[in-house]
Amino acid sequence: MKKTLGAVLALALFAGPVAAADKPDFSGDWKMNAAKSQFGSMPAPSTMTRKVTHAEPSLLIVEEQTGGMGSGNIRKYTTDGKETSFQSDGADVATSAVWDGDAIVVASNVAIAGLHFVDRMTLSDGGKTLTSAVHISTPQGDLDITIVFDRQ
Repeated sequence: MKKTLGAVLALALFAGPVAAADKPDFSGDWKMNAAKSQFGSMPAPSTMTRKVTHAEPSLLIVEEQTGGMGSGNIRKYTTDGKETSFQSDGADVATSAVWDGDAIVVASNVAIAGLHFVDRMTLSDGGKTLTSAVHISTPQGDLDITIVFDRQ
C-alpha cells in the first residue's frame, strides 16, 4: 500500500511539469498580416506588432500599432486565471488569462466604458502564425474581429 501511494504521489508531482511542457510557447516577434485579418466595422490599424515573452505561467505582450484604435500597450498576465490590470489610453483594464486546450483565453473588462473583450489566441502552421480571435461586447452591441500575425 505504501509503495502504491508513493508511486501515485511521485506521478502527481511529475505530471504538472509534463502537462505544462505540452502547452505551446507563444514567445516571439509577431507582425500583423492585414490581408488575413478582419476588423469588421472597426477601423483597422495600418500596422500592428506584438512582442510576446511567454515563460509559463507568465505572459508579457508588448503591442504597438499605427492607425486604428490606439498606439499600443504593455500587458502582463499569468495563465492561471489570476486577475491583473493595466492602463490603456488612460482607462483601467481588469484582465485574466487561462488555458483552454492549446489556446490562451484572455478576458478583459474596461468598466468605465462598459467594454468586455475575450481574446482567444492560438498558434498554427507549426508555430509560424498567431491568431487572436477577439469578441468585443459594448453597450452598442457585440463585434468579432480576427487578427492574424506572422512570426518574424
